[in-house]
Amino acid sequence: MTTEHPSHLAEALRRRRWLISAWPWRALAYLVTTVPIAGILGVGLVVIGGPMLAAASTLRRHGRAPSIALMLFLITSSLILLALAPIVSFALATGERWRLRLVDNRPLPSSTWPGLVARYRSAATWREVAYLFWLGGFTPVVYWVFLILVLLDLGMVTSPWLAGDANEPVVLWQPIDSTGEAIPYAIVGVLLIPVLWYAAGLLAAVQAAVARWALASPVDAAALREVARSRTRLVSAYEAERRRIERDLHDGAQPRLTSLTLQLGLARLDVPEDSPAARPLAVAHDQARGLMVMLRQLVHGIRPQSLTDLGLAGAAQELADASTVAVTVRADLDGELPEIVETTAYFVVSEALGNVVRHSGATRADVRLTRVGGDLVVEVSDDGRGGADPSLGTGLTGLADRVAAVDGRLLLSSPPGGPTLVRVELPCRR
Repeated sequence: MTTEHPSHLAEALRRRRWLISAWPWRALAYLVTTVPIAGILGVGLVVIGGPMLAAASTLRRHGRAPSIALMLFLITSSLILLALAPIVSFALATGERWRLRLVDNRPLPSSTWPGLVARYRSAATWREVAYLFWLGGFTPVVYWVFLILVLLDLGMVTSPWLAGDANEPVVLWQPIDSTGEAIPYAIVGVLLIPVLWYAAGLLAAVQAAVARWALASPVDAAALREVARSRTRLVSAYEAERRRIERDLHDGAQPRLTSLTLQLGLARLDVPEDSPAARPLAVAHDQARGLMVMLRQLVHGIRPQSLTDLGLAGAAQELADASTVAVTVRADLDGELPEIVETTAYFVVSEALGNVVRHSGATRADVRLTRVGGDLVVEVSDDGRGGADPSLGTGLTGLADRVAAVDGRLLLSSPPGGPTLVRVELPCRR
């Protein structure tokens, strides 16, 4: 499902109406504001890098080492550069986070000064330093190449007006003597203008992607693995507790409530209808039966008995048979499934079919259960009106959360007019 307004330049470039949107001008503003920043950084790097290149060239050509003065200058300059880079990169990163909003609406983590020592120890600092060198060393070269292409195209477009000049203008290394010779170049130049617009957008998108990579907080892999393990342990413990509650209700409370309901029913038979106790006894009997139905539904909501008795394919077919929409179930499952995966898949099918009945206006639906590699893939499609949006309700959001809890993922395709496809991939690691 696609959003109406792209959130960043790379996404906007894939839209057909990119050239007539505001995004080309935002990309141009981003490129233009980069020029002074990259220029200042480039001059600073040339001051340091120029003597280094000269020393290396001297050593390569003449086989003799540079002078001691030059070596001292290079060593001192390098140390100063490394010492100042983390400080300069902090100011640069602050400005780049603000400037990146021109072409990328997605939020970035804010940056606060952590202290001088912590600044030098942080991995994020050296990512920003790498971006500083990239912006001052590589970006100016690319910008010069792009500027040359723009000037060449500008020369082609204006060549018919310059053809009568006594200096004989040259277009693409070809002297132009008359306006007639210049017109084909001008036509090609006009046709290349949209290409250059796209090239400018692509250049800005690449630079923005590098900036986002450098300015985003690096992921702590060890912490991420521990969070994943903790989530798995919590989900497993939660599922075990659910099963314990189900057994207690099914084997303990439910039989006793059933017995109580029978006893109240027998008591009603023994009490005359005109007795003062007849009405209270009837009310108690009705309430006991209502509680028994409620308890049965509660037990079913924890883990459906059909899932235990029939397996996932049979339980899904039971859901399909109970639906008011014609549903076809196709199952290709080999081997046992982990209990938590089976339960999650069942509730995915149940919730998805419920949405089909309540919201889609569909006449038929299909449920497919397959094993693909090490994953269980659940697909529920319908021929309804489409336009499903997780932000408009809690059903799909809750379903996505349930799937994410077992390390799975939910994919939704629901363009206006339909059809709708819900695809869930659940890892089956035991």
